Amino acid sequence: MLEIQVTPRETGWRLDKFVREKAPSWISRTFIQKAIKTGEIKVNNEIKKPSYKLKLGDFVFINLPEKPQEVEILPENIPIKIIYEDKDIIVINKDPGIITHPTPSISSGTLVNALLFHCKDLQGISGELRPGIVHRLDKDTSGVIVVAKNDKAHQSLSNQFKERVTEKVYAAIVQGVVKKDYGTIEISLARNPAVRTKIAPLDWGKHALTYYRVLRRFDNATLVFAFPKTGRTHQIRVHMKYIGHPLLGDELYGKGKKDLIYGANRQMLHALKLSFYHPSTEEKMTFVAPLPEDFKKVLRILAELERK
Repeated sequence: MLEIQVTPRETGWRLDKFVREKAPSWISRTFIQKAIKTGEIKVNNEIKKPSYKLKLGDFVFINLPEKPQEVEILPENIPIKIIYEDKDIIVINKDPGIITHPTPSISSGTLVNALLFHCKDLQGISGELRPGIVHRLDKDTSGVIVVAKNDKAHQSLSNQFKERVTEKVYAAIVQGVVKKDYGTIEISLARNPAVRTKIAPLDWGKHALTYYRVLRRFDNATLVFAFPKTGRTHQIRVHMKYIGHPLLGDELYGKGKKDLIYGANRQMLHALKLSFYHPSTEEKMTFVAPLPEDFKKVLRILAELERK
């Protein structure tokens, strides 16, 4: 617990600015904002807003978490499928089963480890655990992902994703027969308070919007294109479950291993197409990742079952 008294120099400062200066460098801005709201950071033992203007002699109490252990992310010779590469960006067709970036508990076997082996100039871009990463795909989601190779590219691509300039198309195989040819799903999403690994449709969550279009109906499943207009965690998976059609093979939101009868040993979700503007040339670029073999296998099995 830190206990710091406000001096004439800091009088009138916002509380969040004061804590940013006084707290250790490994404390993030996100943590500071949350800690102020939850009372982990107080002024004179009272909860205040981040915008609270400090007065001379105020005591600020900061309940510090334990410093996380430093994680060394090493290059690993993991095969990756490169769709395109230049001095600014690299576009990958990610295989299912590989995590996009390391976490505090997983430091190897990720796409970032593979990219650090292939690209010698990624280290440091956008942080220690996520060098170059501007968006992510779930571990068992395959398909196209773009990675920045320098800070300028990272800033440009991050802004494009944030401002929803990018265009994304996913192929998904969902359970059941989707009746409407086209549909819109606009349901806010947030982390499930009871099960932290899940995302749930919650009114107080972040706005999430997905369009979909049916490509083919089978007896017990449907192939759809999904067009997410926002980029929330598990968005397509949760939205399709919300309308009664969870993804085949999805262990978190669907029937999981019961879908092995169709050959689905993971969630059947593939990032098929991604469009964005090149960070340097500003040219609009579109990249397509062909369907992986396991995805095509499920489609063949569904077609064969239909003929029986």
